[in-house]
Amino acid sequence: MEVVGYGHSLRPSHPLSLFKFRPTFSSAILISLNKQTIKSLQVSAVASPAGFDEMVSGNQRKYYMLGGKGGVGKTSCAASLAVKFANNGHPTLVVSTDPAHSLSDSFAQDLTGGTLVPVEGPYSPLFALELNPEKAKEEFRSATQISGGSGIKDFMDGMGLGVLAEQLGELKLGELLDTPPPGLDEAIAISKVMQFLESPEYNMFTRVVFDTAPTGHTLRLLSLPDFLDKSIGKILKLRQKIASATSAIKSVFGQEGTPKPDAADKLERLRERMIKVRELFRDTTSTEFIIVTIPTVMAISESSRLCASLKMEDVPVKRLIANQVLPTSASDCKFCSMKRKDQSRALDMIQNDQELSSLMLVQAPLVDVEIRGVPALQFLGDIVWK
Repeated sequence: MEVVGYGHSLRPSHPLSLFKFRPTFSSAILISLNKQTIKSLQVSAVASPAGFDEMVSGNQRKYYMLGGKGGVGKTSCAASLAVKFANNGHPTLVVSTDPAHSLSDSFAQDLTGGTLVPVEGPYSPLFALELNPEKAKEEFRSATQISGGSGIKDFMDGMGLGVLAEQLGELKLGELLDTPPPGLDEAIAISKVMQFLESPEYNMFTRVVFDTAPTGHTLRLLSLPDFLDKSIGKILKLRQKIASATSAIKSVFGQEGTPKPDAADKLERLRERMIKVRELFRDTTSTEFIIVTIPTVMAISESSRLCASLKMEDVPVKRLIANQVLPTSASDCKFCSMKRKDQSRALDMIQNDQELSSLMLVQAPLVDVEIRGVPALQFLGDIVWK
C-alpha cells in the first residue's frame, strides 16, 4: 500500500481524521485513522531504515534535537516522534526553541504560556512546551545589571570594577552586555528545560524532543556556550586580577566597602548553565541531532553544511530525514514527472555528499493532507519512524 497525493491540503473543511490512500493499481479508498485503525495499519515508507527500535529502547533519558532549513517540516517530524515515543510507553516532553513556534498548530492545541501542557490523545503522558525567547533575553540583561541599576556602569560597579568603566567605554562593552548574543534565547530555553527535568516532579520524562530553530539559529546556538564560557571567564578573571588593587586604591581614598557580588554571581550561574547545554549537545550516550531536509539542491546543500558544523562541534548526528518526497505512481502528469526527476537528482546528491552519505537516510512521502492533530501525527510517525 502506498500513500498518494502531490501536496498538502490546505482545505480547512478537510476532516483531520481522514487520510486518502490507494492500493497500487486500484481505485482510491478512505481509511478513518482512529486509534484502533492506526495501531493495526501497516504503511511502508518510501525508503528504509530509521532504526526506531534503537531510539525507543531503554529507560535512560534521551534527548533528540531536530533541526534544518526553515520550512522543511521540522515541527511535524518532531511532534510525530514525540507522539511515537509516548505511544510506545515513554513519558515524553516535546519542546519548541524556535522563536516562531509551530507546536500549537501541529498539535491543534493551545500550548502557549511557557508552561508544560498535557497533549490530548497519546497512550502515555505527552507534554509540550513553547518557551518565550523574549524572556530569555530579559534574563541575560538582568545578569548584567545589579539590583536597582542598569547598563554597563552598574554592571562594572557590581563587579568591583567601576573605576574602569569610563576607560572601557571606548570598547563598547555596554553594547555587548546589554544586547544578548545571537543564539542565546535558544540556549537559555534548553537550559531551562534541563532545570525543569532536574526537579522531582519532572523525573518521569524518559524522552525529550526539541523542535529547534532554522539552521542559522542552530549554528549560532552550537557555538554560543563556548563563546560565553570564554567571554564570561575572561571578565571574571579580570575581576580577580585587579580586585586587590581596586581594594587598595579605595582604602587610600577612604572608600572601603564590601563589593557587590550580584552581577558576578549572575554571570557565573549563566556560564555554568551554558556549559551544561554544551555538555548535553556532545553527550553521545543520551543526545542525538536529527537533520530534516527536503529533496531540493538548496536544502541538501544547507543540510550538508549543518552536518559539517555538528560534527565539528562533536554533536552526535546519525539520521537524515528527507521529507516531502513524491510517492511512486503508475502514471504521472508532466509537472509530477519533472518534479520527481528533480527530486531524484537532489537525493542522489545525498549519496555522493561527503557529510551526508554516512547518515541513515529516511524518506518521508509528501501527503495530500495537512499534518495537524495527534491522529495525523501518529499517521506520519508510523511512516517516518520505523
